[in-house]
Amino acid sequence: MTPTVVLPVVIGGLYAAGVYLLMDRSLTRVLLGFLLLGNATNLLLLSSGGPAGLAPILGVAEPEEMSDPLPQAFALTAVVITFGITAFLLAVIYRSWRLVRQEVVGVDEEDRRVAAREAMDADDLDPDDLDPADRPAAHADSLPASSPATAASDDVDLPSTTRSRS
Repeated sequence: MTPTVVLPVVIGGLYAAGVYLLMDRSLTRVLLGFLLLGNATNLLLLSSGGPAGLAPILGVAEPEEMSDPLPQAFALTAVVITFGITAFLLAVIYRSWRLVRQEVVGVDEEDRRVAAREAMDADDLDPDDLDPADRPAAHADSLPASSPATAASDDVDLPSTTRSRS
């Protein structure tokens, strides 16, 4: 059997189309892109198994005539993983549609704000110099003022564990 160039081109095309669809904000296109990636991976794994042979069962065929079972096991594993992630993505798409009546992921303003900040090393930053929205959650300005009387305590009143004898 002579190798053909068609299968690697199809695999490459499926990978390219899958990655292209994954880069979209539409969750349906992300799902389709993931399905294309899963199918391309299955084709790649099965084509790596070499030429078809007999079933890899001892006593049925000689070892030279048997096909390699490892790529088949990997392909079966890839099918199961693809199915699981597809079910999860379908649930996310359904939930998104039920909540906001759209399945397109919107622009996150927090991401834009973080990206617009100038790049600085975290070790060089002083929390007091930051904008209050950028300060860490446990900074002194973000904690509520508490008096000693209202301070949280670790003491918890537990019920008595001793039994009275009657």
